[in-house]
Amino acid sequence: MTPLVTAAVLLAAVTHAGWNALAHRITDKLVGFTLILAGGVLIGLLLAPFAAFPAAAAWPYLAVSAAVHLVYVVLLMTSFRLGDFGQAYPIARGTAPLVVTLFAAVFAHEVPDGRAATGIALSCAGLTGVALWGLRGRRPDWAAIGAALATGLSIASYTVVDGLGVRASGSALGYTAWLMVVQGVAIPAYAVGRRWRRDTVAVLRPFAAVGLLGSLLSVCAYGLVLWAQTRAPLAPIAALRESSVKSRSRSSIWAAQYAQRRQFRGTLPSARHLC
Repeated sequence: MTPLVTAAVLLAAVTHAGWNALAHRITDKLVGFTLILAGGVLIGLLLAPFAAFPAAAAWPYLAVSAAVHLVYVVLLMTSFRLGDFGQAYPIARGTAPLVVTLFAAVFAHEVPDGRAATGIALSCAGLTGVALWGLRGRRPDWAAIGAALATGLSIASYTVVDGLGVRASGSALGYTAWLMVVQGVAIPAYAVGRRWRRDTVAVLRPFAAVGLLGSLLSVCAYGLVLWAQTRAPLAPIAALRESSVKSRSRSSIWAAQYAQRRQFRGTLPSARHLC
């Protein structure tokens, strides 16, 4: 992996952590994913005229990827509903690189050497450690863990499908644009047509700015990963990309510590009360 590709994946990891942090601020996950996916459709349509149209060989991958991404969104929302974000998300992201390594060996004939395999294993171990640290002193919620593992399998599946698809497309930007369009329709259509209907604007308006900013970051993050997949093996990219989860976890820890300090200070009597 060249320094340029490494830098692109690390930038994607930071950007990915950013949009996840924004999405986590939206308590209703269906609202969050509706805004992010609908924004992705809009961005894809704006990008498409400026990018090469994906080659015919890429379209089966685009179709499969759209279906797998839909499964991923449903599983991720289920994981968040059943378990704590700090446990479910590291499990989902931490298992994905291992499965990507297996799938890439089978479908892309990419077998990592010893150094790459060690890096992948360490990355996954670190992410699993984040989840286990969150479980300390508590009884595991096996339903939530099962949903998180299934989410990780879906992540690995679309990672490999998109890696093969973008290589067949002839244009990373074109593939990114049309993937956003193809994958981003189903969830917003369901939410608007079956859940909110006339209340759609009122439901979405309070979170529109946050959601659309998250959408922009999401497209940038995954576009960088897709570009990198045309220039390096899939498994090391997947492992490096998951450093976003560590960034997100550190941010959560810092936020929690800050809140605890504020709460502690709030319990102290002020000088005015002591005098």
